[in-house]
Amino acid sequence: MARADLLCDLIKYGLTNDSLNFKKAAEALCAEERSKKHTILANKIEDLLKTNNLHVVNENSRKMEFTKNVNLESNLCWEKVPQKRLDQMILPDHVKKACNDLVEEQLRAEVLQSYGLEPRNKMLLIGPPGNGKTTLAEAVAESLMLPLLVVKYESIVGAYLGETASKLSKLFDYAKSRRCVLFFDEFETLGKERGDIHETGEIKRVVSSLLMQIDALPSYVIVIAATNHENLLDKAAWRRFQVKINIPKPTRSKLESFFYLFQKQRNFEFGLQVSTLAKKTLGLSYAEAEELALEIYRQYILNLPNENAKDITNQVLKLWQTQHLFNSELTGEEEKLCQKDQ
Repeated sequence: MARADLLCDLIKYGLTNDSLNFKKAAEALCAEERSKKHTILANKIEDLLKTNNLHVVNENSRKMEFTKNVNLESNLCWEKVPQKRLDQMILPDHVKKACNDLVEEQLRAEVLQSYGLEPRNKMLLIGPPGNGKTTLAEAVAESLMLPLLVVKYESIVGAYLGETASKLSKLFDYAKSRRCVLFFDEFETLGKERGDIHETGEIKRVVSSLLMQIDALPSYVIVIAATNHENLLDKAAWRRFQVKINIPKPTRSKLESFFYLFQKQRNFEFGLQVSTLAKKTLGLSYAEAEELALEIYRQYILNLPNENAKDITNQVLKLWQTQHLFNSELTGEEEKLCQKDQ
């Protein structure tokens, strides 16, 4: 059975004809049943909610011919079953703690709610590309045993007036029908600064709609946004997120850990000390470090049985140093964050 307060809310809002709160209570009931593996009942509730949404769309279509019914799952977002775990990631201590705190709050939500509190459910990931923001969102979803819904901007952003805001509303309605992690990569695509004189009025309306939708999310839906350009975000977007995490480039010690794990997982050795390899590659992102390690490993495999891992590693490093600008200088902010983990 669902929680008694949800059933009481449904009755109360139904008797008072409060359709908005009735819908919210129904969405919460659907999420509650799905979390208990009562899939048939949850699907029935979700179908009823979708049917109601179709009536709304049909009313709007008389005024706006461009509005179309869409399959929310396949068009506005794609669902991923998370595989990556938090304990598989090499993370700074402040990132681990922030993620673990949010996960614990969500897993013990009923304890907080018994004291009149809600678990935090909005996280903003900030940092240069290639350092694990997307993977971290997946790992949080895996820790919570929830599906990861990745927003598809190519389907969200429309060419007609009001179309983007309408699709955003449908996306959030779908997310609220279940417990899930909703992930916005490159969040600045939608959350742009409204004070930018170069942006149109339509973009400003989209940002306003997006922020209102985020505000209205129930605590059982976790929204995670990632950005490489925090300076482009609307100022009001910052305060919507209760958890803000800066993810810097890996330090030398983190690169050592990364290369050590790479060797261990493949029963392979680079032929150089991982400390030496980390020193030579300081300034690379995790994605770049993985690409380099895989290139070395491929060359090693292709040269079997006449392998010489040390020579191959040095050759690939030399090639990379001519093609990539290894920047061992961290920014001031990155240096402060990294010092916490030394």
